Amino acid sequence: MAAPEEQELSQAQTEKLLQFQDLTGLESMDQCRRTLEQHNWNIEAAVQDRLNEQEGVPSVFNPPPSRPLQVNTADHRVYSYIVSRPQPRGLLGWSYYLIMLPFRLTYYTLLDVFRFALRFVRPDPRGRVTDPVGDVVSFIQTYEEKYGRSHPVFYQGTYSQALNDAKRELRYLLVYLHGEDHQDTDEFCRSTLCTEEVVTFINARMLFWACNEMCFYTFSQALRENTYPFLAMIMLKDRKMTVVGRLEGLVQPEDLINQLNFIMEANQTYLVSERLEREERNQTQVLRQQQDEAYLMSLRADQEKDRKKREEQEQKRQEEELVLQSALAEERKRRNLEEEKERKSECLPQEPPADDPESVKIVFKLPNDTRVERRFLFDQSLTVIYDFLFSLKETPEKYQIVTNFPRRVLPCLPTEEQPNPPTLKEAGLSRSEVLFVQDLTDD
Repeated sequence: MAAPEEQELSQAQTEKLLQFQDLTGLESMDQCRRTLEQHNWNIEAAVQDRLNEQEGVPSVFNPPPSRPLQVNTADHRVYSYIVSRPQPRGLLGWSYYLIMLPFRLTYYTLLDVFRFALRFVRPDPRGRVTDPVGDVVSFIQTYEEKYGRSHPVFYQGTYSQALNDAKRELRYLLVYLHGEDHQDTDEFCRSTLCTEEVVTFINARMLFWACNEMCFYTFSQALRENTYPFLAMIMLKDRKMTVVGRLEGLVQPEDLINQLNFIMEANQTYLVSERLEREERNQTQVLRQQQDEAYLMSLRADQEKDRKKREEQEQKRQEEELVLQSALAEERKRRNLEEEKERKSECLPQEPPADDPESVKIVFKLPNDTRVERRFLFDQSLTVIYDFLFSLKETPEKYQIVTNFPRRVLPCLPTEEQPNPPTLKEAGLSRSEVLFVQDLTDD
């Protein structure tokens, strides 16, 4: 029973396996499956964890080794821009800072203790994503209710869908992680993210996917962000979706545009290379498709030629067979006719002598202008003279015997009205007659 269950499970999750393999570029299907199983088949968390491993960040499921990982900075360098809160200046600033410091320490300490204790009572719901699309749509609605509709166009879909679209369209993907409880979030949303120049810049150059840590907690854990607001730039690099830049903290509109421009210019060569490579692959695919179509057309033409040749050969064979069958039938007919002539010849009565007073001398004129002479008796039936003519080789297959004057056809063969043909005497023949054999074969 274990084998069928495993097979059924693999069939149900094949689509996720193929999608994860396409996004990460992993060749081993077993490794893809192990990674997805570690993330409880959450493809978004698995993809992001894999991206961070490529950048040198330890996996959330693999503790860092005793020795730090050796990261190839030429291939996995990630640009980071972190804006810290300004330090207090002047006597008034330091006085305000020192007065508020105990209250801040007390507030954040109590908040951390409360959150720590709450974990024992109720697990953090952010780790469980049951409806990724619904959570993203809910965040967008909440964001617009609080900050209005002046913002970059939010991608209304899951993180993996945004990655797929960015990869397919060869565009940058800007991911915004919204920290609702952070003190700089409101100012960033109202003063930076909602400005016209930022909205125009982002909408024209990249996809923008945003969510809070509630609906993408695993992503937040994997990126190890230091502070909020947090932005990550992702693009297709070396055939893999890679994080190429991070922006953290309260960034002003002009700085945000400049930093995004810097990241795009630094990685533009990779994107151009991917576009050229994809165009080359598309051209190769089109060329291969054209070659395949030409081959199929040639193959169909050859098959059609072979089919016509076979049909012609079959028709020729059938015609030859018909000719052969016809020849065999004619040969059988000729032999049967010869045998019948011989039989009729053997059955003929003997020719009477010339001085027999009851004899009749008849001269037959055949269709080929030959003459045949024979004597018969008056009391013999007309059938006898018919059989005599039939036994001759020169006589046609079908014929009738005709008198010259008066012209009449002699009834030599039995009919329904006259089953017994008349005798020569009854037919009115004299002792010497000339009869004509008329060919009826064509008729």
